[in-house]
Amino acid sequence: MATSETHILLLEDDISDAELVKYALSQSGLAYTLERVESREEFQQRLTDRPPELILSDYHLPTFDGLAALETARMMLPDVPFIFVTGTLGEERAIETLKRGASDYVLKTRLSQLVPAVHRALRESGERTERKRAEERLHESHEQLRALSVYLQYVREEERTRIAREVHDELGQALTGLKLDLSWLLTRQPAGQRALADKIKAMSKQIDSTIQTVRRISTELRPGILDDLGLIAALEWQANEFQGRTGIACAVETTLSADTQFDADLNTAFFRIFQETLTNIARHANAAHVTVRSGEEAGHVFLTVQDDGRGITAAEINDTRSIGLVGMCERAALLGGKVTFQSEPGRGTAVTVKIPRAHPPSRKTDSHENPARGRPRGGAPRVEANSGR
Repeated sequence: MATSETHILLLEDDISDAELVKYALSQSGLAYTLERVESREEFQQRLTDRPPELILSDYHLPTFDGLAALETARMMLPDVPFIFVTGTLGEERAIETLKRGASDYVLKTRLSQLVPAVHRALRESGERTERKRAEERLHESHEQLRALSVYLQYVREEERTRIAREVHDELGQALTGLKLDLSWLLTRQPAGQRALADKIKAMSKQIDSTIQTVRRISTELRPGILDDLGLIAALEWQANEFQGRTGIACAVETTLSADTQFDADLNTAFFRIFQETLTNIARHANAAHVTVRSGEEAGHVFLTVQDDGRGITAAEINDTRSIGLVGMCERAALLGGKVTFQSEPGRGTAVTVKIPRAHPPSRKTDSHENPARGRPRGGAPRVEANSGR
């Protein structure tokens, strides 16, 4: 029940019938104001100038019929309840009015039913309004989470880039300096100190091994090849690394030329999704071969990773605990793309990523640049699963 006055618009050409409607409403205990109109022009004008919270309408009008009034109301004020109050209305016509969006209908010979119909229509309207507000709040919360995800993805990538540079430059230079010092000591050791020479050589080998470890960690954090040579070279490098580490054959095929350049956002999204896909294959697929295909079609860049492993079920794809899959889909969605999964048990899985080349920016900055590299930057998740189960 509304605590303030409910504004009611009555579309009725007969003054005596209008008075009967007003009398029936006066028995409802509802605080209301009522305005009567007769013509199409007046009706449309009131819907614009002073939108009502409830519309009561006769079905038979001299200038236009009730269905036309209903259609106008649904177009201009779709959330306002509309009740027909009419003299005669056949069953088929009554059903038609409800199908077209009327809240209810009341015969003028049974105006005692008007008050319950009004209360019911206002209550349902309030519930719809509250549900719509809840959906808007949910959508707003989802957008806030999406914005947070964008920010966290950006911060994480920038932090990885910064750490990779510091590890490579600072630790790499320090270790190289130590190796040079050991080489200097080796050339200046006293004659006959074989044990000392062996020790220096062993320390030099250990430093070489540490330098390789530093390079590996730096590359895993942010491979320089991705920024320097582009996406295709980075995918081929990662495939070779995966094959050497796991023993799973990994072939890369592409219709893109080697010098094809994409912006930093798209490069990062594809590369990180590719990394996560290979990680999942190594952990769960029991595959022997992986085929990677990439190209561009209809303004979208695509990447398909096909394995010959055990396959993945729809339940596994939709499992909220599958953070890796969720992250893949979110990365693509941030750039207006999508990730799809096609799988049949025992016949492998194909993961396809499609992102528009002209994608929305993934974050908003004043310069629209990646501060880590100084390069231009670019860019509810959609997940499509097709399981053979």
